Amino acid sequence: MGVVSLDGYVLIVNGKNAIAFINGLSTNKIEGSCTTVFTNSVAKVIDMVDVIDMDSFIALVGHGPNKKALLSHLIPRILGQDVQISDASESNSVLLSTENLDVQEGVTKVHTFRGWLIVSPNGKEPTITMNESEFTDWRIENMIPHPGYEITNANHPYACGLSHLVHEDKGCYIGQEILARMKSRGRQGKELIRETNPVSDATSVGSTHSLAIRKC
Repeated sequence: MGVVSLDGYVLIVNGKNAIAFINGLSTNKIEGSCTTVFTNSVAKVIDMVDVIDMDSFIALVGHGPNKKALLSHLIPRILGQDVQISDASESNSVLLSTENLDVQEGVTKVHTFRGWLIVSPNGKEPTITMNESEFTDWRIENMIPHPGYEITNANHPYACGLSHLVHEDKGCYIGQEILARMKSRGRQGKELIRETNPVSDATSVGSTHSLAIRKC
């Protein structure tokens, strides 16, 4: 359908322990570029983050309002590891394209479950061709949760449609025991659904359908 601008941050993670550090604190197995979730001690979402392996460093791209909470989660846990985190948000724009499009040199594009995530130095952004209402309808049609709507710190990953980002063979990370117990007992509590309007408890409202998070 097109390209939409996201309220995103860009963190740069350097150091020989960068991948191991991110892997040890998030739900997915980090072996390169992927999407993962950072959870707190009760398995609620801190942020969903796209991890982009740039060879010489790792870029973490997440939802702007969650940046402070994620940094507060990460920085105290660096301890003696060779990990440095810097903020490149001001010099970059974050966009999402529903289709694979050509981008300028120096612009980073990665395929994610939401579409093609684009991180662009300011001034090199592709043209925005989709408004918020169109983006919402597209998300609802494709059952794609979004930060600030379905993906919030009130929900765990299973509830907001992110179960595919919880790797079943991962070792221990913060929130892992609770998520593993939910999975083994088949009790995730809530789930993401789509229904025809009107929907009284909608998390995202579209022109004909809405998303909601309800008890299973």
